[in-house]
Amino acid sequence: MSESRPFVAGVDSSTQSCKVVICDPVSGRIVREGRASHPEGSEVDPQGWWDAFLEAVRAAGGLDDVRALSVGGQQHGMVCLDERGEVIRPALLWNDTRSAGAAEELTCERGDGDRERGACWWAHATGLVPVASFTVTKLRWLADNEPENARKIAAICLPHDWLSWKIRGGFETVGLEGLCTDRSDASGTGYMDRADAVYRREILAQALRISMEEAERIILPKICNPVEAMGCGDPTQGWGEIAIGPGCGDNAGAALGVGLGVGQALLSLGTSGVVSVVSETPIEDPSGQVAGFADASGHWLPLACTLNASRILDAVGAMSGLDYEELDDAALSVPDAGGLRLVPYFEGERTPNLPDATARLEGMTLKNSTRAHLARAGVEGLLAHMRFALECVRELGVPIEKVLVVGGGARSRAVQSLAPEFLGVPVEFPEAAEYVALGAAKQAAALNVADLGACGQTHRCANRAGGSDV
Repeated sequence: MSESRPFVAGVDSSTQSCKVVICDPVSGRIVREGRASHPEGSEVDPQGWWDAFLEAVRAAGGLDDVRALSVGGQQHGMVCLDERGEVIRPALLWNDTRSAGAAEELTCERGDGDRERGACWWAHATGLVPVASFTVTKLRWLADNEPENARKIAAICLPHDWLSWKIRGGFETVGLEGLCTDRSDASGTGYMDRADAVYRREILAQALRISMEEAERIILPKICNPVEAMGCGDPTQGWGEIAIGPGCGDNAGAALGVGLGVGQALLSLGTSGVVSVVSETPIEDPSGQVAGFADASGHWLPLACTLNASRILDAVGAMSGLDYEELDDAALSVPDAGGLRLVPYFEGERTPNLPDATARLEGMTLKNSTRAHLARAGVEGLLAHMRFALECVRELGVPIEKVLVVGGGARSRAVQSLAPEFLGVPVEFPEAAEYVALGAAKQAAALNVADLGACGQTHRCANRAGGSDV
């Protein structure tokens, strides 16, 4: 380890913000950190991510003592670049739903009009059934709605790929060929093979309505192995001695950060609920309830996401007039909900796929129509809902031996008390932390930098004069 550069950096470039943590790679201790906000909206100019990264680095005290860096980031977004590396149009993020129709169209096309058959094809080919969040559906939307922009595409990448590329110097330093990614993020595009880290170019051609020959000419990021260093940082920024890792998608980064092992599940109780399980084998789920992502360690990360999670407790608190502390006290003051049952589909639901569903209370009697029973029903409804998501993964043959619960909802004392009973497996509640950034820092600490050489990357200065790479 370089005495002058003893630390590693992990970056979490999420939908809302950029967080940079500088860590001691031996102890894992965070030495310092910084953050900056991202532009709002589901359609964003990537320049905003770059500006936020630079601001977060400054807030973290710079990178002068950092020897390696990796970026974890929001998945699925579509970043399209022209032949000079310029962004063609604002990036469409995972939460932009304008491509919902395109998702349905792509699914049915592979079944010759039969959606069920098409869903089986997609699940077997890619581990995913198209929904609006996935990159492949956004490409179809672009082809149909902005064909002039689609024709300009020379390269396609994801948000974390683009930011890592910029940190290395972007087009001027490494060219479009310098774009790199990892299995976890590539597996969420909809055009990576379900079992192997290779792109399915025929899917790319289908999405963009182009020929295979045209699809072969589009540059897609090289899919690196988890500890493969892509190159070094941009020397013009003073980062030439920093090895840059392939990074990862945010869910894979969080799993790595919390130390998730095979057969263990990470349950994140935020606005939505996310269940991800490290598996030794890939999965396919034609129902689309479980996405067959890869993880950041060489395994797979089957994932189920619910629309409703911690907001269930928010809604019950609003109905009962109880704050969080009072809600916990009330829920734990009774042995059970007395037959009262909350079906917690306040925002519709995607796991199960019930987009038009609403929440409802069932089994009300005079005896259980109390604030305590309502509070208990809310906590039980949340945990039963998460158990369903876990069961969706388990039914695909993925063993689950332990669940680690994180997120805002994990701070509830009632959730902590009742989770082992409702989830049916041993449960742990790790301390709150920036697990995506910490996972990226762990990757940076493990990078194989032996083959980087003095510079670690190809420069493209000659290309601007018509020469070749040197």
